[in-house]
Amino acid sequence: MFRTLGGGDLATNQTNAAHPHPVTELCEEGGRLYANALRAGRIARADVKSAPCLMEFALLHPDPDDADWLRPVPPTVALAQRLNPIEHEILERRRLSIELADSFEPFMTLSAQSTESTHSITVLEGGDRINAALDLATAQCRTEMLTVQPSNRLSERQLLQGLERDRPLTERGVRIRTLYQHTARYSPEKLAYVAQLSDGKVEYRTIDELVERLIICDETVAFIPTRDDQQVALELRHPGLVRYLIKVFEFMWGRAVPLSAGAPYETAPDGITDIQHSIAKLLVEGHVDEAIARRLGMNVRTCRAHIAKLATALGSGSRAQLGYLIAESGILKQDEAAG
Repeated sequence: MFRTLGGGDLATNQTNAAHPHPVTELCEEGGRLYANALRAGRIARADVKSAPCLMEFALLHPDPDDADWLRPVPPTVALAQRLNPIEHEILERRRLSIELADSFEPFMTLSAQSTESTHSITVLEGGDRINAALDLATAQCRTEMLTVQPSNRLSERQLLQGLERDRPLTERGVRIRTLYQHTARYSPEKLAYVAQLSDGKVEYRTIDELVERLIICDETVAFIPTRDDQQVALELRHPGLVRYLIKVFEFMWGRAVPLSAGAPYETAPDGITDIQHSIAKLLVEGHVDEAIARRLGMNVRTCRAHIAKLATALGSGSRAQLGYLIAESGILKQDEAAG
């Protein structure tokens, strides 16, 4: 009761040490006594000693006819006394905001012209704005679109959005190259999506580890997320940045396996699968199970199952010993030689 929006008079910014409670609220005892005073028209001064906040809030004032009694201030008057400074502050801030807007208006045009001329990096906030920018970029794409898509479970709505965006590209002859993680090979949603766009102009490859999403259209514009929830993204049109991201894509593409080439998890001569080699590398680097699972696009349970198989293949009896045996086995050196 009687909450204020900051500021206010001295009484509303103090607390009584003997009667501690937030001064912006009327305590239960104070509320009861104030109600009694309003009903009776007055209240004995001795009866309000338990609620000194009534005097601090100026809700009671001395009875001019009897010093032993207090009279209540009408609530409409008390409320107006507290609202007046707040309304004055609101009016003052509104006046200040108008002055600020007027002072910056001459620079707005200059800023807009500068943004239009460079337009190299744009921050996109919210799914609707991100999708609108992607729709525009893909509608303008004429030669090739490159995408990196770390594994996740696609909803039916996401699949339909992707198809609505990508199918017109293939129909007008745009080449699409997409990188997934190996786990996409076991995702019915991803495989169903791929089946809808399977022609010579669309290529899919998988790799063990992908860091983040990436979409590039015509070597002109690229999109990258800046938050894990995918609700903020950057639209990049700086030629140098876009060229750099294309080189990153081509580096990963050259090390990826065509989706049509079959499962990449086949057991090597040393009894360790490709995915277990990738896990071994991350284990030695010191990553925990959750981080490894996230980077390889699998759930933690599957990751731990692979770690258990890796331990069995190397004859490890503990997690600490596993790291040592990975280093001693030379399997990581084989990966380096293959790279």
